[in-house]
Amino acid sequence: MKHVRGPLCSIDVGERTAETEDIDDLLESYIGGRALGTKLAHERIPFDVDPLGADNRLYFATGPLQHSTMSFTGRMSATGVSPLTDGLLSSNAGGFLSRNFTGTGYSAVEITGASDELVILHVTDEGVEFEEVPELAEATVPETCEYIEDEHGLGSEHTTVIGPAGENRVRFASIMTSKERAFGRGGLGAVLGAKNVKAITFDGDSTNEIEFPALQMEIHGEAAQSDSPMRDQGTTSVAEYANMVEALPTRYFSELSFEGIDGISGDRVEAKKYKKGTCSSCAFACKLPTRDEESGLETEGPEYETLMAFGSNSGIDDIVDLMKSNKLCDEYGLDTISAGDTVAAYLASEDEFGNADLIHDLVEKIAYREGVGDTLAEGVDRVHDELGVENWSVKGMEFSAHDGRTLNGQGLAFATSNRGADHMYAEFYPYEYPLVDADDAFDKEGLEGKPPKVVELENINAIKDSGVLCKFSRDFMTEERVETLLDAEYDELLELGGEVVAMERHFNNQRGFDRGDDTLPYEVPGFDQGLDEYYAERGWNDDGTVPDAQFEGGSAATPADD
Repeated sequence: MKHVRGPLCSIDVGERTAETEDIDDLLESYIGGRALGTKLAHERIPFDVDPLGADNRLYFATGPLQHSTMSFTGRMSATGVSPLTDGLLSSNAGGFLSRNFTGTGYSAVEITGASDELVILHVTDEGVEFEEVPELAEATVPETCEYIEDEHGLGSEHTTVIGPAGENRVRFASIMTSKERAFGRGGLGAVLGAKNVKAITFDGDSTNEIEFPALQMEIHGEAAQSDSPMRDQGTTSVAEYANMVEALPTRYFSELSFEGIDGISGDRVEAKKYKKGTCSSCAFACKLPTRDEESGLETEGPEYETLMAFGSNSGIDDIVDLMKSNKLCDEYGLDTISAGDTVAAYLASEDEFGNADLIHDLVEKIAYREGVGDTLAEGVDRVHDELGVENWSVKGMEFSAHDGRTLNGQGLAFATSNRGADHMYAEFYPYEYPLVDADDAFDKEGLEGKPPKVVELENINAIKDSGVLCKFSRDFMTEERVETLLDAEYDELLELGGEVVAMERHFNNQRGFDRGDDTLPYEVPGFDQGLDEYYAERGWNDDGTVPDAQFEGGSAATPADD
């Protein structure tokens, strides 16, 4: 099995120490990325840890594919206990960081402890330096990147940075890289903020060579020649279709389609796109650098999920207003999905849908925890009662789009996801849109035949997050290609993916998570039966817990017998 190479670099920011540790045994079994981060977290983070305490640990890791030159590989993973969900969670980001991370020669970097002073960590192949930067307190992401470039000659592609939101421990604060790419979901930016780490830079010339077959160039060529609409409109290319089939959350989930979609559609986004955007080594180039010529506003995006959260769900039908919300989140370091949904909850409580000025003011107040922003910074799950609105979250995480009331399999996937209401954990929604071959498609209604597919998709996505491979490679990655790239049988990879999912679940079980957390704020036909079938497929207990035997000499991925 192909796997990332190099030691673990463990950094205690409180003690100002950095040590390296040989973890070859783990690398051979866990590939890299999310699988490696999850294994390390399961072994080294106390089950009862405070997510914002010094004992929480944050793991950054690439995978073997970051040592290739193939498209869809400009990503890396971050893992820790989430301040938003209170569970173990991995997030990944694109951009240009991953290959600079490999240059350090480390397979993973662990951050633990808490600093008394605001610091930047400089991680290189020669060691780690600690730089105290009290002058950067509450600096925005662009301001911090400018400082690092001016003082150290390192561009934003070498950095992970938190904005004011992370420092102020907003529960859905993101970690930003390449200025506008985010480790977005789950609030890992607040974990760095609690540790008083403003930024981490990665640089070096010690990349460990890993050989890949010629297939990587075949995939690279296909990506360059693809006629996918994502190359022009990114994920917003699905917006009008999702709206048509009533899968687009609108006005804080009170409706399923938005009459103002024409103002924020993929066509509108494409019209504002002024150049191509991509991630490291990727010829697919699906990113969205956008500019409004009249105002001079520039940002990257919005992507479809932001279009939902700050657009339809907030009653906004103007693309420039949406672009500004996106830009503010990037500058302050906020997950656009959770931020937008939380703002939408407030708009619902005040009957202020469509008020763009209020929305932009709320984003700033959340980042600095000022006024009502201090309340909203806690997220929907913790404040919905105070606002007098329904709790649109799963396991504390706000919903992304592709509404499960219409796409019932995606609804089940929202409920079972260890990460919470996140569409990319299983990524079931394409199978309920006519976006895949007929043999692979499902009727959007009901759950018949869907639980085993949810399990399969969760497992293979865990492998993609470990490789690390972009989820938008799905049209290019057959089972045979995945096997060839990672030098392993597909069933072996699915088994490992199942183990990763089970490790996350087992960790969260120790923190009190069980079947009662695998819920939805709406009804899906056959949901309880579907949940039973999902647990049985995984070999878990009926209460949603992982049997201890799966972690005592047995495989955590072993499914129930047919």
